[in-house]
Amino acid sequence: MSAPSQTAPLKIAVMGAGLIGQRHIEGILAEPRTILSAVIDPSDAGRDFAASKGASWFSTLAEATAAKRPDGVIVATPNQLHVDNALKAIATEIPVLVEKPIADNAEAAALLVAAGTKAGVPILVGHHRRHSPMIRAAKRVLDSGRLGKILTVQATFWVAKPDGYFDIDWRRQEGAGPTFINLIHDVDLFRYFFGEVESVHAMESNSARQYLVEDTLVILLRFAGGVLATLNASDAVASPWSWEMTTGENPAFPQQHQFCYQIGGTGGSLAIPQLALWTNASKPDWLEPLVKEHVPFTPADPLALQLQHFCDVIRREAEPLVGGKEGLATLRVIEAIKASARSGETIHLDKVQVRRGH
Repeated sequence: MSAPSQTAPLKIAVMGAGLIGQRHIEGILAEPRTILSAVIDPSDAGRDFAASKGASWFSTLAEATAAKRPDGVIVATPNQLHVDNALKAIATEIPVLVEKPIADNAEAAALLVAAGTKAGVPILVGHHRRHSPMIRAAKRVLDSGRLGKILTVQATFWVAKPDGYFDIDWRRQEGAGPTFINLIHDVDLFRYFFGEVESVHAMESNSARQYLVEDTLVILLRFAGGVLATLNASDAVASPWSWEMTTGENPAFPQQHQFCYQIGGTGGSLAIPQLALWTNASKPDWLEPLVKEHVPFTPADPLALQLQHFCDVIRREAEPLVGGKEGLATLRVIEAIKASARSGETIHLDKVQVRRGH
């Protein structure tokens, strides 16, 4: 597969014109390095959205490719269709950005990763938060040793999704739910911060809506490096404590000046997204005064940065920051969380992978 011209804008097609697909489309239209090649969505709503943007509309990738071959494809369809759609892009040797999760199960994700490797087609997975300058700054703090030995992290995802959110059928079915749709972002960031997950223990409930998917869950994570994490989540609770509500990343959410993550070590603690760093004035001592400082960073839209990175990947100027193997590793943790919630048992990731032959 040859790289496209180093000067001409890249032609990007988007499969799926739902909430995240529309954000990708808006980003492509705003980025001078890209041209919206096509909106691919068989629904009437997808066709109408494409028309509203003056974009070419097709019901399948094959139709879009026959009309004007894109340089890259963004797959933003429902989770259950990610692998099938991404495989179609790989079969035509088109680099692909697959929204998270990379697949709705690890076996399918492994097949997709293998197909991309065999074809020499790069796969970028849409864990866009890793592109955030704030997250990069937090990672530098953790790596610097200023927090001492990292011991623990706690995260909160409490939001109130409205009834209309669930009018779309797939959001009420297995393979959806906040674990796959939302918490996969948090788990991916935790892997970025702390390394691989050793074991998980989780409990979940669907008592708020009684759909086939959970609405509330509590997760315990043990990392191979010794860090212990808790993640408390519900998409049926009105609150200011979630990534969406605190970071201001998506202007659709009213920003609250609260935190969503707290990271603690023997030398201090860090609150995200404020990047408030707390240490004792002299040495760690609960009777000593605490000093607060804010870690500086320059904000930027991580989705826009991810698109720019995708352009570099398409041109073969960069390797995917979050490639298929990374997306697969995060998905395996998500599957372990679901398995633990069903069984009530602690799930060890190495045993899961050995049993599945990965």
